[in-house]
Amino acid sequence: MKIAKEFNWEMGHRLPEHFGKCKNIHGHSYKMTVELEGSLNDKGMVMDYYDLKKMINPLIEKLDHAFMVYEKDEAVLEFLNKINSKKVIVNFESTVENITKFFLEEIRKSGLPSNIKKVKVRICESPDDYAEEEMEVPPVKITRFT
Repeated sequence: MKIAKEFNWEMGHRLPEHFGKCKNIHGHSYKMTVELEGSLNDKGMVMDYYDLKKMINPLIEKLDHAFMVYEKDEAVLEFLNKINSKKVIVNFESTVENITKFFLEEIRKSGLPSNIKKVKVRICESPDDYAEEEMEVPPVKITRFT
């Protein structure tokens, strides 16, 4: 069984090493779909949408109306600090591919229920492009003490 929930946020960024327009400061209206695949739990759900929202919304709040800036982009970091602007400093270039991997890792770290077998994240940066990645969720190992 699969379920999915959509999330939206506004965020600025730039790709300082890009050869084209994306080297400039700009922003996007991001749309992300988080898809979970697994067996039904004892309540007949893969996961309660409320619980999924509780897991993802803190990440969205952190990014919404912020500027995602690469830690090595000193010029933009200095500017954002000077104007006291909301920012999220990351250790990667803020491509939609890397942002997708970032969300997938954050979801993995948050601790998913044991019935979830696969997670897929799709992030649309504009109406006509997206990046998508999925991961298998390893089964929870139970250690027996004797």
